[in-house]
Amino acid sequence: MSYIEDMFGLEGKTAIVAGGAGVIGTMMSNALLKAGANVVVWSRTQASIDQALAKLAENGSSQERTAGFQVDTGDESEVAGGLQHTLGTFGPPQILINAVGGVVGKAPFVETDVKQFEQTLHLNLVAGLMTTTKVIAAYWIEKEIKGAIINLTSMASYNPLSGVLGYGAAKAGVLNLTVAGAKEFAPYGIRVNAIAPGFFLGKQNRALLVNQETGDYTPRGKAVIGHTPFGRFGKVEELMGATLFLASNRASGFITGVSIPVDGGYLAHNI
Repeated sequence: MSYIEDMFGLEGKTAIVAGGAGVIGTMMSNALLKAGANVVVWSRTQASIDQALAKLAENGSSQERTAGFQVDTGDESEVAGGLQHTLGTFGPPQILINAVGGVVGKAPFVETDVKQFEQTLHLNLVAGLMTTTKVIAAYWIEKEIKGAIINLTSMASYNPLSGVLGYGAAKAGVLNLTVAGAKEFAPYGIRVNAIAPGFFLGKQNRALLVNQETGDYTPRGKAVIGHTPFGRFGKVEELMGATLFLASNRASGFITGVSIPVDGGYLAHNI
């Protein structure tokens, strides 16, 4: 076995990727599969699961090491059911990736729809972290499994983004709970970390950042690029290295409670 395989290989491990049908979740799943792990994709619809598994197969993943289950991660009973399905397929998971989330609406502070605000908090903080972490961590503690959790924080976890107050509040909460979970679960050998993606073009933000008719950056897109030292948007595959680093107990076994920005220097601001 080579040094790299020994350090970052995940053969024999099983990972649950909640929200694994999204662009980022699919890419993180791909990274885990290439490192040898079994991957179980959780998503709310079978259509999205089928699409994600097809993309993983296109990238050369073994169908014997992938599975998908319909799970509404905002429902604790469904999360418990998803865990049982995972156990019956690949046995105990050792890795949990919390990739559920998204932006719901955009408005100034005084025009914010409070119900939409609450919906955003539920999507990104409850479904995006709380219920899955509660159920999986309890199982690991009971079974004495030293697992690894990777949450998805955001640039908004550190600095608010105008117009998406619910998203920013939720992602700040994800960062807070990452640290809280790391402290509480450390005595059980469970690590809790996060990745903070910078600006990557996806379905939800493309129209906000790029003019769909001309292909030019919108004013918001120009502002993001102007604030990013690398002067470009990220490529989703650039999240793969951080994923493998945090998933591997050999590579990051003494690291917990941190959020790693993969942001082209967006947070490195000075004057």
